[in-house]
Amino acid sequence: MIQITIIGSGNVAQHLIKAFGASKTVEIKQVFSRNKEALLHLVDYDKIVTDLNELQPADLHIIAVSDNAISEVSEQLPFNNQFVVHTSGTSSIDVLDEKNRRGVFYPLQTFSKNKNVDYSIIPFCLEAENTADFNLLDTAAKSISTAVYLINSEQRKALHVAAVFVNNFTNHLYQIGEEICEENQVPFAILKPLIQETADKINTLDPADAQTGPAKRNDSVTIDSHLAFLQNENKKNIYKILTQSIQHNGKKL
Repeated sequence: MIQITIIGSGNVAQHLIKAFGASKTVEIKQVFSRNKEALLHLVDYDKIVTDLNELQPADLHIIAVSDNAISEVSEQLPFNNQFVVHTSGTSSIDVLDEKNRRGVFYPLQTFSKNKNVDYSIIPFCLEAENTADFNLLDTAAKSISTAVYLINSEQRKALHVAAVFVNNFTNHLYQIGEEICEENQVPFAILKPLIQETADKINTLDPADAQTGPAKRNDSVTIDSHLAFLQNENKKNIYKILTQSIQHNGKKL
């Protein structure tokens, strides 16, 4: 059994505790949280520590905290030459203190505490400084997921930027669509089959091939009509920028 310690109590940490808790390959040895009560629904009381100095050696220590706290937490760990990884999509492996062996265990997914996810299909992007540590990380990841990738720090940064476009920005556009519907007394639910079909298309088509709409058709009459309809300047500017991006797709600017 691989003994794992998880350091953190936020969304990512809690989902990793759930996933590894169901694994037959991994044992959660300890979990660090400043508030024990925050994790009692997931892990036994005696496995939760509130002081970093109480952490014991394990096969793998996963730091699942905010990006700006990774470096400080790694410096405060009370041991040397242990295998320590973080879960950040943007932070380099180098933010971890050199006193321990370093790596990255990045689950590329959006996590909410009260939303269950299928861990078996979540992509895990791994990085380590030596082969033995990578193999251990690979075994741990494959105990909960079938999608495991060797990804270096620069590639992971690119993935994170791409993820912001396809997830965070897209969700914001959903919010704008919902606001437009509410302002005009139209149920947002009417759009949900369209949203689902758009997402499903990329399983069989490249996004460029799946693109439809007035910008793709260069339908200036419809575009001008939509811009005249939109009274909010922020929504209007977003519409213009995205329209221009679609129209210029594949062209040298």
